[in-house]
Amino acid sequence: MPKVVVVGAGNAALCAALAASEHNVEVTVLEKADQGERGGNTFFTGGGFRFPYNGIEDILELIPDLSDEELAKIEVGSYPESAMRSDLFRVTEGQADDGMVEHLVRNAYDTVKWMREHHNQRWVLMYGRQAYEVDGKLKFWGGMITEAVGGGEGLSDRLFSATEEAGIEIRYGCRALGLVVNEQNNAVVGVKVKTRESTETITADAIILAAGGFESNVEMRTRYLGAGWEFAKIRGTRHNMGDMIRAAIDIGAQPYGHWSSGHAVAWDVNAPPTGNRRIGDLYQKHSYPLGMIVNVNGERFVDEGADFRNYTYAKYGREILKQPLGIAFQLFDQQTVSMLRDEYRIREITKAEANTIEELADALGIDIGGLKQTVEQFNDACQSGDYNPAILDGVKTEGIEPPKSNWALPLNQPPYFGVAVTTGLTFTFGGLKINPKTAQVLDTDDLPIRGLYATGELVGGLFFHNYAGGTGLMSGAVFGRTAGANAAQQVTS
Repeated sequence: MPKVVVVGAGNAALCAALAASEHNVEVTVLEKADQGERGGNTFFTGGGFRFPYNGIEDILELIPDLSDEELAKIEVGSYPESAMRSDLFRVTEGQADDGMVEHLVRNAYDTVKWMREHHNQRWVLMYGRQAYEVDGKLKFWGGMITEAVGGGEGLSDRLFSATEEAGIEIRYGCRALGLVVNEQNNAVVGVKVKTRESTETITADAIILAAGGFESNVEMRTRYLGAGWEFAKIRGTRHNMGDMIRAAIDIGAQPYGHWSSGHAVAWDVNAPPTGNRRIGDLYQKHSYPLGMIVNVNGERFVDEGADFRNYTYAKYGREILKQPLGIAFQLFDQQTVSMLRDEYRIREITKAEANTIEELADALGIDIGGLKQTVEQFNDACQSGDYNPAILDGVKTEGIEPPKSNWALPLNQPPYFGVAVTTGLTFTFGGLKINPKTAQVLDTDDLPIRGLYATGELVGGLFFHNYAGGTGLMSGAVFGRTAGANAAQQVTS
């Protein structure tokens, strides 16, 4: 029987494995981590997927058990393909690969349906993260409103269960070192791997690379992202060292995408160097549009209300690393504290509460005089308007830099609440170039490398400068499914 080998075991990898298994081929998954650390970055995500939908009818196909009572209390709106396409180009400053965007947008909804109908993946609305109560209804916003049941951990566990149910072999503790090429026809025919016991070559008719980016590799991220990135914390797995990106480039694959950038967010300043599987993604702090962000000098440095957090959080994390000590502080008052996301309520948080701005500054280690002046100037600049966190409400500041373009409420209702954050790097944007329609890896002449496919975070070309929330898991699933189906069809034709 023809054989397909998938390198990696996150969402993208397992979607590829499942898709390949539907075409009567033998599939083997190679997971670098031991079973207790399996799942790559997927495990550490919130499990959110961005896909186009036309209204509640499309959501009900994914979540058919929504009750009449729930339906009466929610407003999901719609998110047409044109809006998703526009968002992806807007946040990437027009740099996203046209073919990748088109393939992703056109196949996203069908892929989440495939995950549910064929592999029993269950979905739930993101009540706690993507909805605000307005006029008695929970209004969802920002284009990403659905997550896997159980978040990233639940998604990972379900995909592993589906993989095992499909009879796919998973080899844990199996690190891929390089690719084997047939010199007669330049086809990739195997993977060199290292286990605790030995080094060996696993032969295959097609290889799918889905082993993540290079964010956990201190040398690579400092070389490509720049000075200071050795100090960033890693949100997810410690195993994403860029091994398969380099292995593919070594045999002629084309580097592609934004190699000097990555998905980086506000992350608790006292979080561990790499992901904590018990805490998952809850070290993130994403409610900053409801408040103010300052550095240790008490100075603001970004427009907290430039857009929905879905379209700013992955680039604002990088701005924190540029600040003194690589630290920032998110500040709130009693007007918005009740609306903060669940991650602000965990025990593992670096926070302070105080009745005055001066006391809050002292408790957090912010320059007292600097913060007092910033807050006074900000409060004076806030303009009146109809505050609504579920829309771009235009309630803004005037006369200060940077401005706050939406949701600008004066910070004047104590007790005040603040959290200390640093930069948490999720994944890197540079990677390999693929044919979007087949997920086949392309060489430096834009020709397909026979037998080699790729998906997930080691593929470049989709993300530049910034990122739209929920696109990573969605693109991994779409291109994983594409890679699996095409690799299997190649080896059986």
